[in-house]
Amino acid sequence: MGKTALITGITGQDGAYLSEFLIKKGYTVHGIKRRASLFNTDRIDHLYQDPHLDDRNLILHYGDMTDSMNLTRIVSEVQPDEIYNLAAQSHVKVSFDTPEYTANVDGLGTLRILESVRLLGLASKTRIYQASTSELYGLVQEIPQKETTPFYPRSPYAVAKMYAYWITVNYREAYNMFACNGILFNHESPLRGETFVTRKVTRALSRIALGIQSDVYMGNLSSKRDWGHAKDYIKAMYLILQQDKPDDYVIATGVTTTIRDFISQAFNEIGIRIEFKGEGSNETGEIAAINTPVFVEKIGESYLAPIQKRIGEKVVKVDPEYFRPTEVELLIGDATKSRTQLGWEPKYNLDMLIEDMMANDVKNMKKEAYLRDGGYRILNYFE
Repeated sequence: MGKTALITGITGQDGAYLSEFLIKKGYTVHGIKRRASLFNTDRIDHLYQDPHLDDRNLILHYGDMTDSMNLTRIVSEVQPDEIYNLAAQSHVKVSFDTPEYTANVDGLGTLRILESVRLLGLASKTRIYQASTSELYGLVQEIPQKETTPFYPRSPYAVAKMYAYWITVNYREAYNMFACNGILFNHESPLRGETFVTRKVTRALSRIALGIQSDVYMGNLSSKRDWGHAKDYIKAMYLILQQDKPDDYVIATGVTTTIRDFISQAFNEIGIRIEFKGEGSNETGEIAAINTPVFVEKIGESYLAPIQKRIGEKVVKVDPEYFRPTEVELLIGDATKSRTQLGWEPKYNLDMLIEDMMANDVKNMKKEAYLRDGGYRILNYFE
């Protein structure tokens, strides 16, 4: 008999990749998803199995991190060997607009999971992974940040996650539970939510290249982040729960990049060289050159011509509304402990991540352009 895992937030980026990963390892995966009037399972539809089939390896349950009775019932029914608590209101900017809800889901939601395991007498059976975040470091006290670096959260999201971090540690020490924190730095993929900065960039740039939109508005272009690929990071989650003793780990690439440079690299994938001019809210990104796109060379596809773009056209602009009330300027992780104790090594670097995301979004936006225009012409625009 294989192991049984319960994943909260299974319909999100990490939940989708982790589900596929665990199923390939012989797990039966149970997932908790919120009830919605529209289908929101796109990321895991390829794993779906008819509920009438016997021996399914993916089973979904309706639930919500704010409903303790519901969570306890699901944990009781599933009797999981492992719980991966990935559910959260995870958008930092949105947390300033919905601080109470964010605290309820991200902070108290973690407590509800831990308490359900304790009350059901599963403390010696069920191992728990808590999705912690590099946003805990906020106003950084040390560069790079590692497991012993003091926390200084700078958003309602980060403060809620700080409670979740420490309540996980507390239950581990108070009740001898195998409960661990993975302090994951930013991890992205083609499955990343469309309002998160990296996916916002790759979608917008694909649409700009295809003539669907003219420009994109951004917030603080100077913020630096340690970006990795979610496919690498979900493997670390799994490894954390396979150790002999519970502990907390930083998962990061150790490389930091500005949002400005991320945008430049993404534009390079579609053959556009960008130059940034000005400062602060007056900064803009202008087209400096149009070359044979790296994208075409790497995957060998014909390229859909964009509406004619002129050199000097402003395609990146800044909107102060996207600035956070308290900014996190620099995040870069030290994953030495994860590398030495877990044997974890990322396979993707930033270039590979951006290539993966841009290839996916250009493909998706081609479909949008086709539907919008009722057909399109494939042109080699860059000859």
